[in-house]
Amino acid sequence: MARAQVAETQQEENEFVERLVGINRVAKVVKGGRRFGFAALVIVGDGKGRVGYGHGKAKEVPEAIKKATDQAKRKMIRVPLREGRTLHHDVHGRQGAGRVFLRSASAGTGIIAGGPMRAVFEALGVQDVVAKAIGSNNPYSMVNATFDALQNMQSPRHVAARRNKKVSDVVANREMTAETGAQDTEE
Repeated sequence: MARAQVAETQQEENEFVERLVGINRVAKVVKGGRRFGFAALVIVGDGKGRVGYGHGKAKEVPEAIKKATDQAKRKMIRVPLREGRTLHHDVHGRQGAGRVFLRSASAGTGIIAGGPMRAVFEALGVQDVVAKAIGSNNPYSMVNATFDALQNMQSPRHVAARRNKKVSDVVANREMTAETGAQDTEE
Protein backbone atom coordinates (compact mmCIF):
# COMPACT_ATOMS: atom_id res chain seq x y z
CA MET A 1 0.00 0.00 0.00
CA ALA A 2 2.81 2.39 0.88
CA ARG A 3 4.58 1.76 -2.45
CA ALA A 4 1.44 2.70 -4.36
CA GLN A 5 1.20 5.99 -2.47
CA VAL A 6 4.88 6.78 -3.12
CA ALA A 7 4.54 5.99 -6.84
CA GLU A 8 1.38 8.10 -7.05
CA THR A 9 3.12 11.02 -5.32
CA GLN A 10 6.11 10.81 -7.69
CA GLN A 11 3.81 10.70 -10.72
CA GLU A 12 1.90 13.72 -9.38
CA GLU A 13 5.14 15.66 -8.91
CA ASN A 14 6.33 14.80 -12.43
CA GLU A 15 3.22 16.24 -14.08
CA PHE A 16 4.04 19.74 -12.80
CA VAL A 17 6.39 22.17 -14.52
CA GLU A 18 8.51 24.00 -11.94
CA ARG A 19 10.36 27.23 -12.71
CA LEU A 20 12.68 28.91 -10.22
CA VAL A 21 12.32 32.66 -10.75
CA GLY A 22 14.79 33.90 -8.17
CA ILE A 23 16.77 33.25 -5.02
CA ASN A 24 17.75 36.05 -2.64
CA ARG A 25 20.06 35.96 0.34
CA VAL A 26 18.27 37.67 3.21
CA ALA A 27 19.57 38.73 6.62
CA LYS A 28 17.86 38.95 9.97
CA VAL A 29 19.59 41.36 12.34
CA VAL A 30 19.77 40.01 15.88
CA LYS A 31 21.58 41.11 19.03
CA GLY A 32 24.71 39.11 18.19
CA GLY A 33 24.93 40.18 14.54
CA ARG A 34 23.21 38.98 11.39
CA ARG A 35 21.61 35.63 10.62
CA PHE A 36 21.59 34.79 6.94
CA GLY A 37 18.97 32.80 5.10
CA PHE A 38 17.57 32.40 1.62
CA ALA A 39 14.28 33.35 -0.02
CA ALA A 40 13.04 31.60 -3.18
CA LEU A 41 10.29 32.49 -5.67
CA VAL A 42 8.93 29.50 -7.62
CA ILE A 43 6.29 29.11 -10.36
CA VAL A 44 4.51 25.76 -10.69
CA GLY A 45 2.10 24.75 -13.47
CA ASP A 46 0.70 21.70 -15.20
CA GLY A 47 1.13 23.06 -18.73
CA LYS A 48 -2.62 22.71 -19.32
CA GLY A 49 -4.08 25.89 -17.84
CA ARG A 50 -3.23 25.68 -14.13
CA VAL A 51 -0.47 27.74 -12.53
CA GLY A 52 0.58 28.94 -9.09
CA TYR A 53 3.43 30.79 -7.42
CA GLY A 54 5.05 30.46 -4.03
CA HIS A 55 7.58 32.20 -1.84
CA GLY A 56 9.67 30.27 0.67
CA LYS A 57 12.34 31.26 3.18
CA ALA A 58 14.79 28.99 4.99
CA LYS A 59 18.40 28.73 6.18
CA GLU A 60 19.36 26.57 3.17
CA VAL A 61 18.54 27.01 -0.53
CA PRO A 62 16.95 23.57 -1.20
CA GLU A 63 14.67 23.93 1.81
CA ALA A 64 13.56 27.42 0.67
CA ILE A 65 12.82 26.06 -2.83
CA LYS A 66 10.81 23.16 -1.38
CA LYS A 67 8.73 25.51 0.79
CA ALA A 68 8.09 27.80 -2.18
CA THR A 69 7.12 24.85 -4.40
CA ASP A 70 4.69 23.50 -1.80
CA GLN A 71 3.07 26.92 -1.43
CA ALA A 72 2.83 27.29 -5.22
CA LYS A 73 1.02 23.94 -5.51
CA ARG A 74 -1.47 25.04 -2.84
CA LYS A 75 -2.13 28.42 -4.53
CA MET A 76 -2.75 27.16 -8.07
CA ILE A 77 -5.39 28.89 -10.19
CA ARG A 78 -7.11 27.75 -13.38
CA VAL A 79 -6.86 30.03 -16.41
CA PRO A 80 -9.08 29.48 -19.48
CA LEU A 81 -6.96 29.19 -22.63
CA ARG A 82 -8.07 29.73 -26.23
CA GLU A 83 -7.37 26.65 -28.35
CA GLY A 84 -5.08 25.51 -25.50
CA ARG A 85 -2.30 27.82 -26.69
CA THR A 86 -3.11 31.51 -26.05
CA LEU A 87 -5.25 33.89 -23.99
CA HIS A 88 -8.90 34.62 -24.82
CA HIS A 89 -8.55 38.40 -24.74
CA ASP A 90 -6.18 41.23 -23.88
CA VAL A 91 -5.93 41.95 -20.18
CA HIS A 92 -3.84 44.00 -17.76
CA GLY A 93 -2.91 43.61 -14.12
CA ARG A 94 -1.11 45.60 -11.49
CA GLN A 95 0.70 45.14 -8.22
CA GLY A 96 2.16 48.15 -6.46
CA ALA A 97 4.16 50.17 -8.98
CA GLY A 98 4.27 47.31 -11.49
CA ARG A 99 1.83 46.91 -14.36
CA VAL A 100 1.66 44.19 -16.99
CA PHE A 101 -0.24 44.06 -20.27
CA LEU A 102 -1.00 40.65 -21.77
CA ARG A 103 -2.22 40.21 -25.35
CA SER A 104 -3.36 37.07 -27.12
CA ALA A 105 -1.34 36.23 -30.21
CA SER A 106 -1.74 34.28 -33.43
CA ALA A 107 -0.29 30.79 -33.82
CA GLY A 108 3.47 30.72 -34.25
CA THR A 109 4.14 33.98 -32.40
CA GLY A 110 5.71 32.30 -29.38
CA ILE A 111 6.09 33.71 -25.88
CA ILE A 112 7.17 37.32 -26.13
CA ALA A 113 7.57 38.22 -22.48
CA GLY A 114 10.40 39.25 -20.23
CA GLY A 115 11.78 37.87 -17.01
CA PRO A 116 9.42 36.25 -14.54
CA MET A 117 6.40 36.57 -16.87
CA ARG A 118 7.98 34.08 -19.28
CA ALA A 119 8.25 31.49 -16.49
CA VAL A 120 4.55 31.96 -15.66
CA PHE A 121 3.48 31.42 -19.29
CA GLU A 122 5.73 28.38 -19.75
CA ALA A 123 4.33 26.74 -16.61
CA LEU A 124 0.77 27.69 -17.64
CA GLY A 125 1.12 26.05 -21.05
CA VAL A 126 0.64 29.19 -23.13
CA GLN A 127 2.49 28.98 -26.45
CA ASP A 128 1.57 32.31 -28.07
CA VAL A 129 1.36 35.54 -26.08
CA VAL A 130 2.74 39.07 -26.13
CA ALA A 131 3.37 40.65 -22.72
CA LYS A 132 4.77 43.99 -21.62
CA ALA A 133 5.80 45.04 -18.13
CA ILE A 134 5.77 48.71 -17.18
CA GLY A 135 7.01 50.23 -13.94
CA SER A 136 8.57 48.05 -11.28
CA ASN A 137 10.74 45.19 -12.53
CA ASN A 138 10.86 43.51 -9.11
CA PRO A 139 10.18 39.78 -9.74
CA TYR A 140 7.63 39.57 -6.92
CA SER A 141 5.67 42.56 -8.27
CA MET A 142 5.81 41.25 -11.84
CA VAL A 143 4.58 37.78 -10.85
CA ASN A 144 1.79 39.22 -8.67
CA ALA A 145 0.71 41.60 -11.45
CA THR A 146 0.73 38.74 -13.98
CA PHE A 147 -1.46 36.63 -11.70
CA ASP A 148 -3.78 39.61 -11.17
CA ALA A 149 -4.20 39.82 -14.95
CA LEU A 150 -4.68 36.06 -15.35
CA GLN A 151 -7.39 36.04 -12.67
CA ASN A 152 -9.29 38.65 -14.70
CA MET A 153 -9.25 36.36 -17.74
CA GLN A 154 -12.72 35.12 -18.78
CA SER A 155 -13.69 32.49 -21.31
CA PRO A 156 -16.38 33.23 -23.92
CA ARG A 157 -18.60 30.67 -22.17
CA HIS A 158 -18.39 32.63 -18.91
CA VAL A 159 -19.04 35.97 -20.65
CA ALA A 160 -22.02 34.51 -22.55
CA ALA A 161 -23.54 33.12 -19.35
CA ARG A 162 -23.15 36.49 -17.61
CA ARG A 163 -24.78 38.36 -20.51
CA ASN A 164 -27.50 35.76 -21.13
CA LYS A 165 -26.30 35.23 -24.70
CA LYS A 166 -25.06 32.34 -26.78
CA VAL A 167 -21.36 31.59 -26.93
CA SER A 168 -21.48 31.94 -30.73
CA ASP A 169 -22.77 35.53 -30.37
CA VAL A 170 -19.90 36.48 -28.06
CA VAL A 171 -17.27 34.86 -30.31
CA ALA A 172 -18.82 36.45 -33.43
CA ASN A 173 -18.62 39.89 -31.77
CA ARG A 174 -14.95 39.29 -30.94
CA GLU A 175 -14.11 38.32 -34.52
CA MET A 176 -16.10 41.23 -35.93
CA THR A 177 -14.26 43.65 -33.61
CA ALA A 178 -10.90 42.19 -34.68
CA GLU A 179 -11.77 42.66 -38.37
CA THR A 180 -12.89 46.25 -37.75
CA GLY A 181 -9.63 46.97 -35.90
CA ALA A 182 -7.61 45.56 -38.80
CA GLN A 183 -9.49 47.76 -41.28
CA ASP A 184 -8.93 50.86 -39.13
CA THR A 185 -5.17 50.29 -39.09
CA GLU A 186 -5.04 49.90 -42.89
CA GLU A 187 -6.65 53.31 -43.50
